Parts: sequence; C-alpha cells; structure tokens
Amino acid sequence: MPLTVGTAGHIDHGKTWLVRALTGRDTDRLPEERARGISIDLGYAPLELPDGRSLSVVDVPGHERFVRTMVAGATGIDLFLLVLDAGEGARPQTLEHLAIVRLLGIEHGVVAITKVDAVDAETLALAADEARELVPTAPVVATSARTGEGLEELRGALAAMATEVEHRPLLSATRLFVDRSFSLRGIGTVVTGTLWSGSIGEGDELLVEPAGLAVRVRSAQVHDEPVERAEAGQRVAVSLPGVERPRVRRGDVLVEPGAYTSSYRLDVRLEELEPIPERARVQVHHGTSAHAARLLRVGERYAQLRLATPAVAARGDHLVLRDRTTIGGGVVLDPAPPRRASSERLELLDLGDPASIVTAVLGAASEPLTRAELARRALLPGPLLDEGLAGAVKAGDHYLTAERLERLRETVATALSERAASDPLDPGVPLAELLPRRPWSASVLPLLPLERRGAKAYAPGASASLGDRAEAAALLETELREAGLSPVKAADAGLAAYLEGESRLVRLPDGYAIGTDAFAEARRLVVEECEATGSITLARFRDLAAINRKAAQLLLERLDTDGVTRRVGDARVLRRRARQG
Repeated sequence: MPLTVGTAGHIDHGKTWLVRALTGRDTDRLPEERARGISIDLGYAPLELPDGRSLSVVDVPGHERFVRTMVAGATGIDLFLLVLDAGEGARPQTLEHLAIVRLLGIEHGVVAITKVDAVDAETLALAADEARELVPTAPVVATSARTGEGLEELRGALAAMATEVEHRPLLSATRLFVDRSFSLRGIGTVVTGTLWSGSIGEGDELLVEPAGLAVRVRSAQVHDEPVERAEAGQRVAVSLPGVERPRVRRGDVLVEPGAYTSSYRLDVRLEELEPIPERARVQVHHGTSAHAARLLRVGERYAQLRLATPAVAARGDHLVLRDRTTIGGGVVLDPAPPRRASSERLELLDLGDPASIVTAVLGAASEPLTRAELARRALLPGPLLDEGLAGAVKAGDHYLTAERLERLRETVATALSERAASDPLDPGVPLAELLPRRPWSASVLPLLPLERRGAKAYAPGASASLGDRAEAAALLETELREAGLSPVKAADAGLAAYLEGESRLVRLPDGYAIGTDAFAEARRLVVEECEATGSITLARFRDLAAINRKAAQLLLERLDTDGVTRRVGDARVLRRRARQG
C-alpha cells in the first residue's frame, strides 16, 4: 500500500539533512533555500525501505513563518518523522508541529534524534527521555546525517510503523490536493500533490475545484517515474495539457466530477488547544488550502466554519485552525451543511445516522467491505454499526448495498446473455471475467443469477448448442468417418471442443481430431500389442494402424495424455490402470 511520511520539527534541527542522508536527494530546490540554508517550501523524495517497499517523503520547513506551508505538507501524510536536535531538545516549532500532526489524525510515526555525533552520552540520554515523553507511542532512534549512525535503524523503524498504518481515504472517488504547479517545455502545466483517495492516470477527465475547471490528464508520474495509474497515498505529478499554469495553484483540488461539493460552510467537531471564542476569526487549513473564516460555536463541542473562499471537503476530513499560532482543529461532519446549525443535528452527525452512513460508505466504496473496513470508514462504534448494517446485504464476511447487488445482477445477466448469443457452443463465462479475484467474490456468487460449473458461470439452465454450426458439425463428422484412423485437421477449435464434449469425436494435439470409433480401435491396437509384447514403438503402431508417422504420433500422445500409456525411451508401455476396451 502506498504511504507518505512527512517530517516535523523545529528549524535547524536537521530535517532536510536527515532526508538527504536517507534518500540521497536534496529536497531544498529553491536558490533562496540553498543560499540561506533553511527550507522555505515543501520538498519531496522517495525512500526505499529494507523490506523493499517505498515511502514518499514530504520535507516541511521548520521556521515559524512557514507553518502554513508545513500544514500544507502534513495533510495527506500517513506517518510522521519528528526530528529532534540532540543538543537543543524540543523547541516551540517542535511542539506546534507535533500538535498539528495530532490534529490531523496522524497516529503513527517515528522520532529521530539528530546530530548525536555532536553530543555526549548524557545529553543524548536526556534527549531520548524527552522524545519518549513527547510521543510515548513512537520508537525513538538516535541518528547522525553526517556519520550515517542510526540511518538503517531509522529505515527499519519506519518500515515497522508503516505496517501499522491502515489505508485512510474515506471515499474511493479521486481527490488530489495540489501543492505545486509549474510549466515544462513540451509538456505544459504540471501539478503535484498527495493523492488522498481513488486513482489517477492517462485520459482521466477531472475537475479543478473550486473553480470547476475541466481538465484531462495526459500522464502521471510517481517520483519521476511514469505510471499507468497512481494510487491513493502516492506522491503524484500530473500533466494537464491545454491548461495555463496560473489557473491551477496550491490549494486547488483535482477531483472526480460529481464526487465532491465545494462549500463556503463546514460543520465540524472541534478540538481546541486553547479556548476559541464565539465568532473568532481563524485560518482554516484543509488539505493544501487555507481559508479565512469566522467560527460560530454550536454547543461546546461543535462549530460551523463560515469560509471566505470555498473548500472541497468530505466527511471525516481533518483540519487545523490557526490564529497567530495553532489553536485547534476539527473533523468535518458535514462538508456542505445548511446555514443554520444546531447542536442536536451535529450530535446526530457525530454519532451518525447509522443506516444512512453505512449506505453512503458502501455506495462510495469501489467494492464490498468487511465489518472492520466499514467501522473504520464510517467512524461508527460497534452497536451503531450493527444498527446501520441491518439494511445492508451480507455476503459472507462482506457487505454491499441492495443497489450495488442489483447492478451486479444486471451486469452478470447481460454478460451471460451476450456470451450465449455470440458463442452457443460454449455459453459459459470464466468467473474471473465476471468478477475480479477478490476476497468477497466467492461470497457474492450465490447471490447472482448464474450456475457455477467448474471455473465458468452459466445462465440458469443454459446448455451448449450447435446453433447455425450444425451443418459444419455434420460435415466434420462425415470427414472423420471417411478418414478412419487418419486424424483430420479441425479448423474450428470451438466446434471440435463441443463435439468432444458430446462424445462425437476425440481431439488430438496440434488441432487434429479423430472419430470416437476410430480412436477406440487405435486404443485397442496399442493395448493388445503392449499386452502381447510388453511395449509398442511408434514405427510398430504406424504399421499396425496402416497410417503415416505423424498420425501415429498424434494418437500415441493422446493415449499418453489419457493415462493409457507412458513413454519409456523410444517405446510406450501400459499404465497399470489401463484396460482393453
């Protein structure tokens, strides 16, 4: 599963140096960054893990003036890498960055203590103790970008934490928050960002919101490598032909048409780092966008945010609230609420109307979901989830909506009907063509209008028939009777397969066939000769059957396949179970 890790920490604590040592890439790309020796904008690099997986790294600036940029980089990450200078310990931006990470719901990460080559053992021990107090659940790794100390251990810690992360997109529809936009000669406008949900690839028709600009994807890259489709969680660069660069900028969102609504209002559950007064003016950081807003409190736990510019949000999104510093955050309960907010409605949304939420989540998902997956996506506690599941269709360990099941039924019925019309000789459709090979497929099959016969599905009561190929079948059978023990080339492989299923011929290698009576005679000659002499050679069988060498070879190979004979050197011998018939 693609994952993104974001750095966090105070200025000059060595975030960029550590990323460079881990990845081999300098994420400070701007001349001003290199001249001043500090990160100003977001930087990106791929990180190879010991287990072969790759993480996308987002390196954020640590200066207090660039907290807005830091938040833009932190949204969409799955893991944090908190960087702590061994000699300085936690500083103001360390604490603010950590608070932002928590407000964004990022639970998993690693603390890297840097510059350990410059301190004594006692100072390092104090720094490690402080790191454990700050983030009790995160592993702490002592590192030095200069000497390479601890880098492999850090890679291992990140790999271990990555296994704990579950895919977090709440919706399957494509959504990518833009963090950079630039032009390349011969390509045009390119935008980059972390893909929050869905996938993106060549030919996709998307919208740039909130402007509603229709665009078409020419190509997608992940860390400078072209990909057919980028997946949720990956860092993606997308080329948009025919779009002027100023029309797409940081904070805009690439979305699947019709999947999301832009709104000047958001209903949220509040998390306050300090008391936020009624009608406070705040900066709302959501995705890579920032919006001036007025906060209207609704009871003690909830608020409606009145935005100066529209946001493209979804239920469950995390956001950060700032004034001069970070003062809190929130979780979106309604991304496009009515103007009048009430605590009763928000409490209900927070708890969730179980049936509506389950139906919405199942409807938005790309495939049936397990109970555990539903619990994670719907954000419902157990009893409420059970209540919501009452109206869903259960298929084994998975759930789907009645509407999705009906669509599946219609799709299956259409596919089977079309196959029967196009190929009456074999009206079955391989199961893998009807349904993807997914954990839920076998459980859904009994709910569909089909009969399973081996690896194929058939319409109920369907059977193979010759249809308009009856004349061709008769001609082939006549030719086989006239040929006797000499095989005939069967040009229509499907017809031959059908006739063999009806015991009207026997197929041989290389597209040849022989009549059933003639094949029985060939079998008798082989069995009798083997019983009499112990074995039979190709030449001897050719002479006995009065056929050419190729014909003899084809027949012997079929007898081998049927388990009548087996080859020993240049001869064939009977298998134990073979009997004269």
